[in-house]
This record gives sequence, C-alpha cells and structure tokens, in this order.
Amino acid sequence: MHYIMIDEIQLVPEFEDVLNSYLNMPNADVYVTGSNARFLSSNVRTEFAGRGDEIKLHPLSFSEFSSTRDGDKTLNLREYMIFGGMPQVVLRNTEIEKSEVLKALFQRTYIRDIVERYNIKNTDVLDELLNIVASSTGGLTNPTKLCNTFESVRHEKVNRMTITSYLNYLCESFLIEKSNQYDIKGKRYIDSPYKYYFSDCGLRNARLNFRQIEFTHLLENVIYNELLIRGFNVDVGVVSKQMRTDDGNRIRRNYEVDFVCNQGSRRYYIQSAYKMIDEDKVSQEKASLKNIDDSFKKIIILGESTPVIRDEYGITIISIYDFLLNENSLDW
Repeated sequence: MHYIMIDEIQLVPEFEDVLNSYLNMPNADVYVTGSNARFLSSNVRTEFAGRGDEIKLHPLSFSEFSSTRDGDKTLNLREYMIFGGMPQVVLRNTEIEKSEVLKALFQRTYIRDIVERYNIKNTDVLDELLNIVASSTGGLTNPTKLCNTFESVRHEKVNRMTITSYLNYLCESFLIEKSNQYDIKGKRYIDSPYKYYFSDCGLRNARLNFRQIEFTHLLENVIYNELLIRGFNVDVGVVSKQMRTDDGNRIRRNYEVDFVCNQGSRRYYIQSAYKMIDEDKVSQEKASLKNIDDSFKKIIILGESTPVIRDEYGITIISIYDFLLNENSLDW
C-alpha cells in the first residue's frame, strides 16, 4: 500500500481530476488537506461523496487550549473568549501578536479566498455584512432583516438574494455556522429566523477590531462551538405557551431555548447564562426549560464557578468550567 499525502490541494488547478485519478488504484490511500474556501466547500464533499471520508478540524477546544496554559482557569477562559483557539494564535506570546495574526488570517485567508472563488465584485457589501453578523452574534436574524439593516444604517439597498448568497459563502468557508430554529412542542423546524455563530471567537473579535468584547454573547458562542466539537447537531429552540392577560384574553408567548442538542437518541436542552445575580434572573433563565414537557435533560450553563445544582423541575445548573473541561459533563 502506498500512502499519498498532499497539503494545500486547493492550489492545484482542477484538483478534483487529480484526486479522481487515484480512485482506481487499489494500492493507493490518499490523504489531502486544504485550508480555504476553495477546498472547504460543499462542492468538494459532493464530488467525492461515498468515495472518501471527511475529517473536519475545529480550532482548539478550551480543554485543549488549557493544556497549553498554567494558572487560573478564569483568566484562561477570558483569553480564550477574546483570542480564540486557532493554534497559530495560541502559540503567540503577546496580545499584539495574537491580534495581528488573527486579522491577517481573516483577511488573507478567509476573505481573499471567498472573493476569488466566487468572483465577488462588491466587496463593500461583503465587508459590511461580516460586520453586522459579527456585531449580532447569537441574535436571531434572516436575509430580510439584514437587508433592512443595510438600508437603515448604510442607506443602501441590497438584494435579498445577494445577502443569502454571501451568507452561504461564509458558511461554506466554515467562518460562521448557521443554527436553525426548532419548534420543540410542534416538533418541526421554522424556516426563519435563525442564528449565526463564528467558528472561532478570536476571528469574530478581530473582525470588529476587538471593540465589542461582550462576554455574554461570547460565552454563548463558546458553548455552541464546544457542542459542535463533541459531535452534536445544534439548533435554536423555541417553546410556546398559552397565557391569559389581566383582562382575560388568551395570548401565545414564545420562550427561547438557546440550544437543542441532538446526537442519535440523546437530546439536551441548554441555556447559556453569564451570571444569575438574583431570583428574577434565575426565573428568567429557567422559564423556557420549565415549559418543555418531555423528559430529556435540561441544563443551564453558568458563566462562573458553581457546584452542580439540581432543582425540583429537573433542571441542572453547572459551571462553564465543568462543562468545557469535562467531556461527559452533560451527563452529570
């Protein structure tokens, strides 16, 4: 058996034909890597479906990141939220070096490759779209809402299909990830709106020049990425409840569940809470979980140290450190 290893295969013109030429060689096992939008796209996966295996590499998890650091886990998590887990960034010593590497990686690898691959002429729209998505990480949105933002902020009309295409390009480059909305009681997907998260928080912060370091949103992004690393399919949940107003009218209220995580027959409902400083905040975070009437596990991940707590509704509260540093923490 001959093992053929080719790095940065996307630099080879018509590399699909090159790889196809090896398919009929019984004594050849081929391994290829690529690191940009030319290679990391659904087109390539479709081209070789059933004839090869795809191994998707994520940035370092917090557990992997922590293995390179000594000291306080709180400071380590803060650094991880700000600068992310890209290996070439983790190896840099100063914040200035980390920032420069992230900005260069964003512009020279991701953006340049997307622009060249899809022959994008109006790069200003792509740039502004990235800024909007980065600023609203974890917020519900859709192409129509984004078009309205362009019109209100930039006083520019952008075609809805253009926004949809650009979002798909960003997802296909694995720069951002899309999470669909799922109606828990209705057991169905909702077409719109949905959420976008960055595959690496450092890239998100670099895009905004480290101006919007909002740990509430970054915590949610870190949890989302960790769930993907662990192999879960992750959706945004919504659960509705019929209520009566003070004047006796019936209304329907929708509660959001941050993450509905599925892996085979396993399912978890997860809320991200940076802090729960009083009973009102505790009640707010528990409200959506209490309205889910099935028996799957319901968890609140708290952004600070706490012992594992279980209440009378079957809701478990664990700290972000226990969740990130223990692979089986969801089953505690």
